[in-house]
Amino acid sequence: MSTLESWREPTDRFYRYSRQIMLPAIGLQGQERLSVSRVGLIGCGALGSVIASHLCRAGIGHLRIADDDVPELHNLQRQVLFDEEDVRRRIPKVEAATAHLRSINSQIQLEPWTERLDEGSLPKFAAGLDVLVDGTDNFPTRFMINRFCVRAGMPWVYGGVLATSGMSMTIVPGEGPCLRCMLRELPPKEAAPTADMAGILNTVVATVASVEATEVMKLMVDPGSRSRALLVIDLWDMTFESIPVERDPYCPDCSDESKI
Repeated sequence: MSTLESWREPTDRFYRYSRQIMLPAIGLQGQERLSVSRVGLIGCGALGSVIASHLCRAGIGHLRIADDDVPELHNLQRQVLFDEEDVRRRIPKVEAATAHLRSINSQIQLEPWTERLDEGSLPKFAAGLDVLVDGTDNFPTRFMINRFCVRAGMPWVYGGVLATSGMSMTIVPGEGPCLRCMLRELPPKEAAPTADMAGILNTVVATVASVEATEVMKLMVDPGSRSRALLVIDLWDMTFESIPVERDPYCPDCSDESKI
């Protein structure tokens, strides 16, 4: 275990995090909490690859990553863990990402998960984890994550991006609203276009993913400091809004009636 000052020495296991440990919000105790944290990342595309990079560099102890896709050339504009060789070889995203992450930080445990997640496999994926984080690009999967986390009492961090805008919300079951308090029903396809239809600005991906990664670290270091609102941004217009979300007493996922 690191002493109060040994992390300043290159020989200490925490030396690589020394600039992070200097932050009063983290400190040595916070870094030690990060080092034993177990995080599940669902999706390793645009948001997911940035989230994974940040958490890996920050010293999360165990990172389990789920994705069943392979990288394509148009992904490289925003998916920072892949390169042209990964595209050429059609290496599964989780395998390519894990290889790159191991070269960044050999201290942490990385667990690739190539199985497609569904209602049956999600509990197995989440077993033994402290928190889930959203790197997906569709609401059906997010609704599935929300339903599971509410029932399991597991915190999770939602994030979404499209065109030049994005949003994020941290969800702690029993301590505020869940995703379906904000969005009761799945939006129709015409109201929820994908990046294939509307395009995507790579910097908004990096911004929202950075918010998500930060919220994961807050949950592990100091849960009371986590965001309690919906953050909505548009980088092209340079607008940032923090919008309160109330818990819905009739929410189909987290209300008392839904549990009954």
